Amino acid sequence: MTLRERLSKSDILVAPGAYDGLMARLIEVSGFEAVYLSGAGVSYSTYATPDLGLMTQTEMAARVHSMAQATGLPIIADGDTGYGNAINVRQTVKLFEHAGAAAIQLEDQQFPKRCGHLSGKELIPAEEMVGKIHAACDARQSDDFVIIARTDARSVLGLEAAIERGRQYQTAGADVLFIESPYDADELRAVAEAFPNFPLTANMVEGGKTPLLSAQELEAMGYALVIFPNSLTRHFAHTGLAFLQSLKEHGTTQPQLDHMMPFQELNAMLGIEDYRELERHYLPKGD
Repeated sequence: MTLRERLSKSDILVAPGAYDGLMARLIEVSGFEAVYLSGAGVSYSTYATPDLGLMTQTEMAARVHSMAQATGLPIIADGDTGYGNAINVRQTVKLFEHAGAAAIQLEDQQFPKRCGHLSGKELIPAEEMVGKIHAACDARQSDDFVIIARTDARSVLGLEAAIERGRQYQTAGADVLFIESPYDADELRAVAEAFPNFPLTANMVEGGKTPLLSAQELEAMGYALVIFPNSLTRHFAHTGLAFLQSLKEHGTTQPQLDHMMPFQELNAMLGIEDYRELERHYLPKGD
């Protein structure tokens, strides 16, 4: 089933965020149906920097490619602003689709962008974003490739302006709309009511501007997709720091063994037996 087909179903699609192949594999073996490649997560994990638009087009495309080798799940890839104007967007879409993404998310911020739940964002004109959406749709090679249009207008111009931009982006050809950072459940509901029977994305950021609602609550409102972009990243950071503090205190990992995946189990999850079978098939036999 393609991502486009899955988004057409009545039940909401839950896409946890990842920044590398191991995280994508964990999401897959946990039974989820899609993975969200978080630009913020790549920035956090690569350079230990906040989400301030520091990642480049080619760095993100390379991460799409490596994750696509690690999972069979459709990858919803954060394409930030498209890394420039509409001409840059064409190239970004081509790179991401060729690397293995099933969808790209593009937003209407000025470049360099910043996290949707940080202050200080600036927007491009709506008509410029409309041109970017046209460029993205024209650049894709497969009709199955999904274009997600995000607007950050809520925290800059207000909810009504964000909904109006969403309408323009829908008309321009976006397959999914993403109205970033509604401030409460009523605003989330108002967005859903403004776009009946059209796929919408909700973004759950712990500590962000939008309250945390369950997938079931969002589905009841009418959302088709919910992303948890860096929930796993924050969990790793929290538990990793506790692990390191324990190691520093005790000088051994023994107290943490119950909180670690065993060596053999990790290798099994990563398919070591498949590689051993390949070795038996291709490598010279020993004496």
